[in-house]
Amino acid sequence: MATATPRAKAPVRTKMRIKKGDTVQVIAGKDKGKTGEVLRTLPYENRVVVAGINLRTRHVKPTQEGETGRIVTEEASLHASNVMLYSNSQKVASRVEVVTDKDGTKKRRLKKTGEFLD
Repeated sequence: MATATPRAKAPVRTKMRIKKGDTVQVIAGKDKGKTGEVLRTLPYENRVVVAGINLRTRHVKPTQEGETGRIVTEEASLHASNVMLYSNSQKVASRVEVVTDKDGTKKRRLKKTGEFLD
């Protein structure tokens, strides 16, 4: 009896409560305590890219004649569980809940402060 070859798993998209443009605070890792704006979300990997956080340096070779090589610093992604939404008005990080209004629209609200994000 022949064994079946393993099939590639279909990518699973995680429902994220963090969106591009949100201000977040890092709660774990080497940049713990720092805040920044979300530049990009990666829902298939459950990761976010935050401005000025988790910086990596990369050496770039010259591509054209006469061009010099350089060192580029760029943000790497972090797992979404390592960041919390941050309230700029009250300077506190908080969990987020999704609240449905009477008219049926969904809005995100910070649990600690009650502040609406959308």
